[in-house]
Amino acid sequence: MATPRTLTLTNRQRRALEEQRDHHPAAYVRERCSALLKIADGQTAHAVARHGLLKPRDPDAIYGWLNIYAVEGVTGLMAHRQGGNHRRSL
Repeated sequence: MATPRTLTLTNRQRRALEEQRDHHPAAYVRERCSALLKIADGQTAHAVARHGLLKPRDPDAIYGWLNIYAVEGVTGLMAHRQGGNHRRSL
């Protein structure tokens, strides 16, 4: 069985995520920050994906957000938009 992904935040990181969750103009950034804060508070990424957000998400999307945050921090959550026309093959 795989080990569940966890997220340990410093006080500064938590405040930055909370600030973006509460005030960022883009809903996708607020959602990502909310998801990461819930994981940091002890929920599993799978539970957050299925029941912790306004709309159910694919757990792989949440794991992707964790990966982006680990490498790029909050800035990465804002820079990597998902979906849209660029994903369609011609």
